[in-house]
Formats: sequence, C-alpha cells, structure tokens
Amino acid sequence: MNLDDLHDPLRDFVSVFERLSIPYALIGGIAVGVHGIPRPTHDLDFTITVDRSRLPEFFDVVNDLGYDVPQEFVTGWVDQVAGLALVRARQWVQGKTIDIDLFLAECQFQDALMQRRIEANIEGISTWIASAEDIILLKLLASRPRDIGDVQDILLVQGQLDEQYLRHWADELGVRPQLEEALDEFK
Repeated sequence: MNLDDLHDPLRDFVSVFERLSIPYALIGGIAVGVHGIPRPTHDLDFTITVDRSRLPEFFDVVNDLGYDVPQEFVTGWVDQVAGLALVRARQWVQGKTIDIDLFLAECQFQDALMQRRIEANIEGISTWIASAEDIILLKLLASRPRDIGDVQDILLVQGQLDEQYLRHWADELGVRPQLEEALDEFK
C-alpha cells in the first residue's frame, strides 16, 4: 500500500497518541486496505479514547506539529457523523487539504472496537487498527457506495469472520439488513 501524502500525518498522529497516552485505532480507507483490497484514500480516520476535557491539550500538540484544527472544534463543538462524535484536524500539502477525522469513542460499540483492535505495520509505522469486523460495521453505518464496495472487498479477502459479533453490533447500530445483504452475496 502506498500512502503518498498520508505517511507523515499517520506517523505524526500515531506519535501524538502515544506521547499523550491516547488509545486509538486506525479506521477508514487505510484500514480497508489492510483487511481488504487497497484503494486510494486522501484522508486519515481514527477512533480515539480521550475525555473531551483533554481535547484542548491534544489540539495544542497537533497545532505545534503544523496541523490546523478548525476553530469550531477549538471552541468545544463536536460534530456527529452517523451518530458518532467527531473532531477534525487538517494539513495543507501542495494546495490540497488532508483531513484527519477523529471519532471520539463514546459509545459501547466503539469501546468494543477499541478492545478488539490489532497491531499492524503500515509502511514502517507500527500502529493500531480496527478489526475487519469493526471496519465492516463502520462502513455499513456510513453506507456510501464506496463504503459498500469496501465491505464487499473485506468480505472477499477475509473469508470467515466473526458473524456473531457482526450480527450483534449490526442489530445495536441498526444496520442488520445491510449486513445480511452483504453476507448473502458471499455465501
């Protein structure tokens, strides 16, 4: 997998998480490439376990590394995407933006995701990534066409997964019909 513009931000954020003792798991396109078929991606996505009271400290550290945290997040606003809390940092590289989406682990599903994360080496960077099952569930939550393709690619490459875990959380997250449809395609 070739990270191109994402290698340095990945290294930087993994370093910050480790320095500040913030548990994290890489999710999104890069994690899809580890569990499924690599595809181009232009951002980084993480789930992190951090109390909101520590976000200003975190933002200060990433600002010192040259990343921009949009003002609305600095002032305490937290976005919601598919029912999950999100803050964001950005870096400008050669006239384009690299977004670093940081989903705050504030629900039971994300707690389970963090307990099941695995270690991986991504182009020389030792990092934690979400399990294949958790990536599938996150992709079903988002449900964009690219996300559904990612689910199919992961199922194709992984073969047998923990279907009991998948079904339990698909029920909790309200994506059971989408999960069953995806699983039926590979049986």
